[in-house]
Amino acid sequence: MRLTRDSEDANDLLQDTLLKAFTNREKYTDGTNLKAWLYTIMKNTFITNYQRMVRKNTFIDTTDNLHYINSMESTTDNGAYSSFAMEDINGAIKALDKAYQVPFMMHFRGFKYHEIAAKLDIPIGTVKNRIHIARKELKSKLRMYSHLD
Repeated sequence: MRLTRDSEDANDLLQDTLLKAFTNREKYTDGTNLKAWLYTIMKNTFITNYQRMVRKNTFIDTTDNLHYINSMESTTDNGAYSSFAMEDINGAIKALDKAYQVPFMMHFRGFKYHEIAAKLDIPIGTVKNRIHIARKELKSKLRMYSHLD
């Protein structure tokens, strides 16, 4: 468990260790500390399995010009999608009723609820309610972007 930190992996490691010890039993010499011999097999098996896993997850670019490695330096983002999204967001905000749009935009710009209430001369509960309704309406109108969460 100290090596793997997972009970299933620990059981697999123990099974691999005992199998290797059994198949290599002729290499064990009498008088040698059996526990130390088994632990050495276990530790080496763990290290080998770990290195194998790391190698398996390593990507090696075998193209002649190292296309995959070098391609990330020359990529650019297409700003069209974010431009369309911003147009949709701004349009949805402009379509809000002024009673909801004004407190929402003030809150968006960093005003606190009590500052908005004082500025618009309405109760703080009304400010919170209008911002909540504005968010709800915007969420409904911009549902097409919900996959970006």
